[in-house]
Amino acid sequence: MAVTSTPGADPFYHGTKADLKPGDLIGPGFASNYGARRKAAYVYFSATLEAATWGAELAVGEGSERIYIVEPTGFHEDDPNVTDRKFPGNPTKSYRTRDPLRVVGEVAAWTGHSPDQLRVMRDHLARLKAAGIEAIED
Repeated sequence: MAVTSTPGADPFYHGTKADLKPGDLIGPGFASNYGARRKAAYVYFSATLEAATWGAELAVGEGSERIYIVEPTGFHEDDPNVTDRKFPGNPTKSYRTRDPLRVVGEVAAWTGHSPDQLRVMRDHLARLKAAGIEAIED
């Protein structure tokens, strides 16, 4: 199912550790922020600050955790890695695209998860990795 931007609709967010500025494009084809860091076939984003917060907190790298306000430049769809497997109906409002996202701003003040929540999530991801489970992109 395609999702299109609508004026006045909720903004879209992308959490990362990359240092970007308005006008920059975030596209597929680079090392993923997660897992084995293989070449990403899609760029992921959300209409919820909660999902973007996890993206920023779990991204690899040494940079500061950032949440950008983005706009899709082309076709995008529900993220099947989340919506089909974990949250039918897409309550996380998570999406993916093969087209770039344009950075239009940054969320300056946001609240991260507690150290306990982060530990639980990182432990869960470590168990998945040990079991050979990576993000599915097809």
